[in-house]
Amino acid sequence: MNRIEPMFMGGQLLFFSYRAENRDEDWRMYHAHQGCELLYVYEGAGTVTVESHTYPLKPGMLFLFQPYQLHQVEVPARIDGTYIRSNVTFDPLQVEGFLEPFPKLQAFLRKLWKGFLTRQVFDLSTDKRLPELFLEMESTRSQWDMPSKSEERALFLIAILHYLQKHVLQEEDSEPGVTEKTSGHAVQMVDWVESHFKEPFSLNRMAEACHLSPYHVSHLFKRVAGTTITEYLTLLRIREACALLAGTDKLVGDIAREVGQLGTPYFCQLFKKHKGVTPQTYRGMVRKTYER
Repeated sequence: MNRIEPMFMGGQLLFFSYRAENRDEDWRMYHAHQGCELLYVYEGAGTVTVESHTYPLKPGMLFLFQPYQLHQVEVPARIDGTYIRSNVTFDPLQVEGFLEPFPKLQAFLRKLWKGFLTRQVFDLSTDKRLPELFLEMESTRSQWDMPSKSEERALFLIAILHYLQKHVLQEEDSEPGVTEKTSGHAVQMVDWVESHFKEPFSLNRMAEACHLSPYHVSHLFKRVAGTTITEYLTLLRIREACALLAGTDKLVGDIAREVGQLGTPYFCQLFKKHKGVTPQTYRGMVRKTYER
């Protein structure tokens, strides 16, 4: 199989595929969609490329894909070879509302959704809790696999997010020396960047809004977020550009200006650096399969 496939959630909270199986055939999937996706591998051998980084695919691996990340899965055919995996793709915007009673988990969701992840590939071959959660989801699917059962689906997602927070990404979330006050400043800074990323960036304006010095803002942001403000700003702009390329007919130059008052040549160079393809190519890949 060789295709580019955009996945538009269409108002759905999640899509769940349990132990999908392919035997004795090449498997190649190239995705670009607006949901967060979890891919867990039971059997198979191949590679997964997340934009410009390639990782081995093997049993027990978990891959986390953020919205609009180009990711390619390749599993070559082998004699008696089988590729078995489970996928959960969910709309983080819808899930966020269900997490209002759980502020820490809501902050974790925002990190998966919009944050800078230093790791997106994990070896869970000795931990059976995630496949057990997937089995429970599948065994009770008839009780929640209806449009009116969004709360039941959300409960499964909450359980999965809690597992990821406590057992998969816990090292990243336990930065030593980060106090509650420091964490509060970090949330304030991230909120400011997310509210102003379409404007020309000013460190002094951001520092003034957060009641901190420019040096303190830069130092604290990188310490807590794991990336510089500039890198995070670029991540937001590229993600917004992907959404506009996929969902509108706006010209590339107009999109460059909309996501940060950027010049078209610079925007195209920046986009290709982060996505591996030009904006025009990205749009063509997504539209071609969507129309098909």
